[in-house]
Amino acid sequence: MIFITGDTHGDFTRFNTKNFPEQREMTKDDFVIICGDFGGIWDPKEESKREKHDLDGLEERPFTLLFVDGNHDNFDRLNEYPEKEWKGGRVHEIRPHILHLMRGQVFEIDRKTIFTFGGAASHDITGGILEMSDPNFRKKRKQLEDDWIPYRVNHVSWWEQEMPSEAEMETGRKNLKDHNNAVDFIITHCCASGTQATFGRGILKPDPATEYLEYIRNTVSFRKWFFGHYHDNINVSEKEILIYEQKIRVS
Repeated sequence: MIFITGDTHGDFTRFNTKNFPEQREMTKDDFVIICGDFGGIWDPKEESKREKHDLDGLEERPFTLLFVDGNHDNFDRLNEYPEKEWKGGRVHEIRPHILHLMRGQVFEIDRKTIFTFGGAASHDITGGILEMSDPNFRKKRKQLEDDWIPYRVNHVSWWEQEMPSEAEMETGRKNLKDHNNAVDFIITHCCASGTQATFGRGILKPDPATEYLEYIRNTVSFRKWFFGHYHDNINVSEKEILIYEQKIRVS
């Protein structure tokens, strides 16, 4: 079995047996994939007691948990986890059965090919990115909070690695070419520019990540494309699905 779900942001209550009774029939050979903003690796410097409790609890679940990164994941720490090859692609191993599916990879899971590409541009930064080293940091933060203006703090709640590098995009192009530009499923955090325009009401603007995914959408054959990031559940088209709290079984 393969289930797809959306952003969790460190809240894993959707995986308890009440909200996800299907797991009673699952084993570690079954999979749940999160479409970014996992949030289980968030605290600044090291795995906190809360994080350890949550990650150990997820490891004990009767399935293997997979996730692509979003824009609200701690990349400083995420990239410190051991990297290995798994089912044809590269992963970071958080726990033996909790794996980060790296960008631009093609995995073969349950006889299905799955292309993964995390990352997205943060939209909640109209107040800018603050630096802890700025002598006026506290003053600026207080003013923004008093004015209810969203902001982020570099290496605390925002990381430049939220946006893909050219090397990651090229890895994706190469791996897709090696699979004749055809996969069963695509799992990303944000979506293609054209897809975003269909539900963004003119507010969401194209950026390098969505433009890259637009290239993928126009050059790759796929059955279904699942993405998160926008906190809604919408069948955008016959093949493209924006997912948040829902859990959709695809195999």
